Amino acid sequence: MPELNWDGKSDALELAKNIPARLLEFDDELSFGDGKNLIVQGDNLVALKSLLPFYRAQVKCVYIDPPYNTGAAFEHYDDNFPHAQWLSMMYPRLKLLREFLSDDGSIWISIDDDEAHYLKVLCDEIFGRNNFVASVVWEKKYSPQNDAKWLSDSHDFILVYARDKNIWRPNLLPRTAEMDARYKNPDNDPRGVWKAGDISAKRLTPKDCYPITTPSGRVVYPPEGTSWRFTQEKFAELVADNRIWFGANGNNVPAVKRFLSDVLSGSVSKTIWFRDEVGDNQEAKREVKALNFVFDTPKPERLIQRILTLATNAGDLVMDCFLGSGTTAAVAHKMNRRYIGVEVGEHAITHVVPRLQKVIGGEQGGISKSVDWTGGGGFKFCRLGEEFLNADGTLNPAVTFERIAEIIWFAETGQSLDEKFSPLIGVHDGRAIYLLFGDENILTTETFLTLPTYKGTKIIYASACRLSERFLREHEIIFRHVPIDLKI
Repeated sequence: MPELNWDGKSDALELAKNIPARLLEFDDELSFGDGKNLIVQGDNLVALKSLLPFYRAQVKCVYIDPPYNTGAAFEHYDDNFPHAQWLSMMYPRLKLLREFLSDDGSIWISIDDDEAHYLKVLCDEIFGRNNFVASVVWEKKYSPQNDAKWLSDSHDFILVYARDKNIWRPNLLPRTAEMDARYKNPDNDPRGVWKAGDISAKRLTPKDCYPITTPSGRVVYPPEGTSWRFTQEKFAELVADNRIWFGANGNNVPAVKRFLSDVLSGSVSKTIWFRDEVGDNQEAKREVKALNFVFDTPKPERLIQRILTLATNAGDLVMDCFLGSGTTAAVAHKMNRRYIGVEVGEHAITHVVPRLQKVIGGEQGGISKSVDWTGGGGFKFCRLGEEFLNADGTLNPAVTFERIAEIIWFAETGQSLDEKFSPLIGVHDGRAIYLLFGDENILTTETFLTLPTYKGTKIIYASACRLSERFLREHEIIFRHVPIDLKI
């Protein structure tokens, strides 16, 4: 498959592999209420590497709104990278984000014309061209810019990729009152309201070009170059079942009755999203202004609602590592999704935290009324702390047993660790998992005999092993080195 090359790509490749993980330092004063939602302040590249051991393959939907590299200067972002530098910035982040996606997960990326086509090729390389879903067009502006030098741009793109397109399927959009209003019941059919559908097909099949006599005696044929959609036998069955409509006077070209009760519970999303459906830039700015914030490039809550409706269900985990003013977290919270948001700037504190506090308090802006939001929930706030490993590869003394136990448990089981037992972390799928830590962190005969017993395979993490290969086999022990074998 063709790949996109640029000056500095090799360095970006290395960076994606060698980002140092850091400890997460929780701030109780900026955390609010209960819940498993997480806001991280810090460089998103380092934050992603630090979060990966806990959330690998667990995120159902990633949405990001990265800097567009338009040449404009924004207050909160450097949006004037040289093109190659922008690609190098995006590449390692996208590589890591892919690792967070569950098998049935998807990623949605907002972008405009300046980098959209380069981003498409970059994502083809990272996520696989076969996993490309669509390029959504979002109408972001209503009025043309009369001072535009060439053409007035009125749309952005949202690139959509699945982790595995063979598995991922979008949800349906809820049916609107406008859609349902198209269904009537002029003949008082007991099956309910219906909508007339064309029975001609855009093909020419001679056997399906039979004449139809209407109740009024009029004889009709399919339009020239077409055929009836149904065979003559099937058409007779539909007439007998009162599923064919000839008009109130029995003189119209026949139509098939499509009952509302038979249609899907929702509608398939199209790839063009108009502003009256999902909001525009002006709506987004009014929303943040109502929260007493100023932010240059917010997205409307209805736009994020559309994405999360298609890509997630209640309780699913959502991630946004370019959190900005906190729109994704706010919408996810109101829609009963769990979320992880990462933001580098101080507005993680000045914008995101107070916005989520208002959401928890039941604020009624944005999508609140449409989803019957009344408040509740909470989030944890943390910053990036010291590096997990020292420069020489040894474990940072600040790393606790609990943190290593969480990483080990997730690496071995793919699950979060709720309780931490020392040194037996837990038993999963017929294997006992241990961690030797502190003063007794070397696996010897003596330390082994002090461990809680288990009949079966024992995976033991320690800083060194003094047991023979024979002893390991006889006692069904698998030794893993700390920190070399930690997946960080």
